[in-house]
Amino acid sequence: MEQAFYRARLSERRGLKVVVPIEDERGIIHRIIYEELCLGLVLPESRIAYRKIMANLAAQAIILGCTEIFMLVSQQDAAVPLFDTTAIHARAVAKAALEK
Repeated sequence: MEQAFYRARLSERRGLKVVVPIEDERGIIHRIIYEELCLGLVLPESRIAYRKIMANLAAQAIILGCTEIFMLVSQQDAAVPLFDTTAIHARAVAKAALEK
């Protein structure tokens, strides 16, 4: 999240203003992904933490840029659209394969 890979592309190519969670929240996100979701653990208290972090962003949409996050939260957990990058990439690959 801190690095410019996604942020720069979204800003430069699409003109979007990109915001990221504050440092403490990024630590929570990282911990939940690597210590829980990557191990198949989906805990209610982590869902609550993610909901709070998403609400704090005050964003118009949220990109869930890690494949495991949709194990924990869904569109019902957010007041703004969520973009699941895994699903987006899978649709793009399928479309490209079918067009050939």
